[in-house]
Amino acid sequence: MLYQLHELQRAMLNPMTIWAEAGAKLYSNPFSPMAHTPLSRRIAAGFELMYRLGKEYEKPQFNIQTVKCEGREISICEEIVETKPFCRLLHFRKLLPVESKPLKPQPKVLVVAPLSGHHATLLRDTVRTLLQDHEVYITDWIDARMVPLSEGEFHLDDYVHYCIEFMQLLGPDLHVVSVCQPTVPVMAAVSLMASANDPKQPKTMTMMGGPIDTRKSPTEVNNLATTKPFSWFENNVIYAVPHTYPGYLRKVYPGFLQHIGFVSMNPDKHMQSHYDFYLHLVEGDGESAEAHRRFYDEYNAVLDMPAEYYLDTIKTVFQEHALPTGTWKVRGEPVKPSDIKQVALFTIEGELDDISGPGQTEAAHKLCTSIPKGKKQHFLAPECGHYGIFSGRRWREMIYPKIREFIAANA
Repeated sequence: MLYQLHELQRAMLNPMTIWAEAGAKLYSNPFSPMAHTPLSRRIAAGFELMYRLGKEYEKPQFNIQTVKCEGREISICEEIVETKPFCRLLHFRKLLPVESKPLKPQPKVLVVAPLSGHHATLLRDTVRTLLQDHEVYITDWIDARMVPLSEGEFHLDDYVHYCIEFMQLLGPDLHVVSVCQPTVPVMAAVSLMASANDPKQPKTMTMMGGPIDTRKSPTEVNNLATTKPFSWFENNVIYAVPHTYPGYLRKVYPGFLQHIGFVSMNPDKHMQSHYDFYLHLVEGDGESAEAHRRFYDEYNAVLDMPAEYYLDTIKTVFQEHALPTGTWKVRGEPVKPSDIKQVALFTIEGELDDISGPGQTEAAHKLCTSIPKGKKQHFLAPECGHYGIFSGRRWREMIYPKIREFIAANA
């Protein structure tokens, strides 16, 4: 019923957001006489703030059109390599003019994006930076409300096998980069491939800010998962998709509830950010205002997660700690990271990470006991929060060079 009430609220707010958008343009467009009246900037800023607080945010595009590579500006084309019910495998293909000099061979990288509320486009900066020196693929997870019920359920075990299938498709000369939540299923996928002596195992796996062992430096996210009984999550955050979507009747953890959780972790920060946005508009600081728009266009765009996948993750990762305790089985097969021998491991954490605390990702080293010491590496990024690990200046200038060197050394 909550989902239906949310949709009703959206329908009621829609006329207001249209009116607010029109008001913002009326008082800001230089060709409008109202834009030249006293207090027009303040009125326009108020209207735009109202519009952005009330509007519905659609899935953004990657919109990576060019990248600088080997001193040249190269065009980028998105192509779908594989389509599955809950995910598309995207390839960012570099397009070269017919008569131009070919690029040097570049390492192939699979970026496994999180399925934890936001779209894969949250890793736009990650992909754009990697493209400078690599051939890049990414998992583009599909909003569960858009997946018909006839496609069946999607469990954490299915996520693991999606990763295996994608690695087998792109391997063996493949390097895997997992960001946040997928570090756990990627570790499981590589472990199962190692146990089966799969020749398509990746060359390296880079794990960034993920919950390998949430018993270390627990955060508010971890505490919520451990202080509430499993039944609480089943009864309080799982709802059926309304009839207005293709996934009608599918049980999901709705995106709007996840968004409330994201904002509630730092409410003062978000309130200050919106107030600053208003001031930037009043002052005519278009660059700062546009940066705010870009960030919240991404941050406010959320997707529904399949209920069974979300509940599996709560139980397996956060309550039972099945990976670090060695009790996890995927479709009946035991997950044994100790079987991984030939895949190099690089773990990266942020010193100020308030989602996956320092030590949680580094725990992967103690599990992968058969990887030679020379093929293991860890980096704690100073003064770096969760998002700073994979986006922004610290990612580009401090973290990415280390990943590039690690991949090159183990290609």
